Amino acid sequence: MSAHLTDSEVYGHLWASPEVRALFTDGGRTSAWLDILATLAEAQADVGMVPQAAAEAIRRTVTTWRPDMAELGVRTRETGHSTMGLIQMLQQVLPKEAGGWVYYGATVQDLTDTWFALVMRTMTTVLRRDLDRARGAAAALASRYRNTVMCGRSHGQPGLPITFGFKAAVWAAELDRHLDRLEEGRSRRELVQIGGGLGTMEFWGAEAESMSVAFADRLGLAVPALPWLTARDGVAEFVSLLALVTGTVAKIGDEVYELQREEIGELREPLAEGTVGSITMPHKRNPELSELVNTLARLVRADASLALEGLVHGHERDGRAWKTEWLILPEACMYAAASVAAAVRLLEGLEVDAERMRANLDRLGGYPMSGPVMRALSDHIGKHTAQMLVHRAALEGRERGVDLRTALESAVASAPGLALDAAQFDRLLDPDRALGSIPRFIDAVLARTGRLSVGGVTGGGADGCGHP
Repeated sequence: MSAHLTDSEVYGHLWASPEVRALFTDGGRTSAWLDILATLAEAQADVGMVPQAAAEAIRRTVTTWRPDMAELGVRTRETGHSTMGLIQMLQQVLPKEAGGWVYYGATVQDLTDTWFALVMRTMTTVLRRDLDRARGAAAALASRYRNTVMCGRSHGQPGLPITFGFKAAVWAAELDRHLDRLEEGRSRRELVQIGGGLGTMEFWGAEAESMSVAFADRLGLAVPALPWLTARDGVAEFVSLLALVTGTVAKIGDEVYELQREEIGELREPLAEGTVGSITMPHKRNPELSELVNTLARLVRADASLALEGLVHGHERDGRAWKTEWLILPEACMYAAASVAAAVRLLEGLEVDAERMRANLDRLGGYPMSGPVMRALSDHIGKHTAQMLVHRAALEGRERGVDLRTALESAVASAPGLALDAAQFDRLLDPDRALGSIPRFIDAVLARTGRLSVGGVTGGGADGCGHP
């Protein structure tokens, strides 16, 4: 029976992916710990600290043996120690001459922190793979809808014309930076932990540091300048990075959530066959993925807050802070993996209604063009005078229920020194002429993500009217 949603047969798919969940099950965690113990014995044998035959026996045993989890639970409760039950059970199945060399001089934290380093390495690989797909999907949207004009919004209200490609390029650029962050931080977190009781390594004597190097090499990790028993910044940084990643995914989800609203109708989530939106309102097409990624991001941020608490570590070992990570690191990893996987589905299947985008912009009566008009008039009457003129015209025009052009024609006609003909008004109020540096920005993002070909943008284009 499952008590946590990540392990639920019914709801677990929402909170964790199978490959990441497998890292944190009792079986997955114990298997990883046994491999670490065997690797430690091998490293100790490399430097003459442990008999070679003992190390080989430990490796042979952990390759095939898996403890009974119910018995392991009983032993752990009886000993009141995190790993003593496991060691007792392992010693029982080892040859007698090898049993005394398992876990030689190591501590719980040496074992579990090294496991943390391996988990963070695996998670980096998983997240890089899925983030790369999400970034690629966002970049593909930026390419396809490069010229698809829509209403940009500020404080939830109509602002200036933008293109949907610009919006998607912002997403792609942010996801791209997270890929950089994942890679750049590896050297700070993929580190073995082998310090002994208080991180001094005194138990192992003169061969301690050689053992540490051999241990790290065998695991494909790096050796820290000194053991990191109380230095939890690597874990805190990684969980905080997961909060950043899921925060970006939540932002994308929130944008889809808002633009899927029927009264806007510019985007729609992909709809899988058989999906039911509402039991009581059959017409509904709920933004399930968008809501899910927002929920997951909230949970990861909560875990990141606790990870930062771990930086406050007492003396040379402090279980109060360190053992909190046993819960929050697995949780944050599972939620983050589920979030990014959902982002891939959302972005790769996103439905874009380019015609609705243009229609929503057009029905605003030209008012999103007030900024470009003000800028053009600034050359003749100064910026602040132009701002006041257009501001008053916009207020009066909305009160009269007319479009911006009608309101401006009256305002310009009454302003001394200003005269604009019909062609000038056409140019000033054309959204396709008011996109600023958007094309260049999109091309810069596409070039970085490898989606810009020589001489133009790859993928399906869109015409200047916003129709793909």
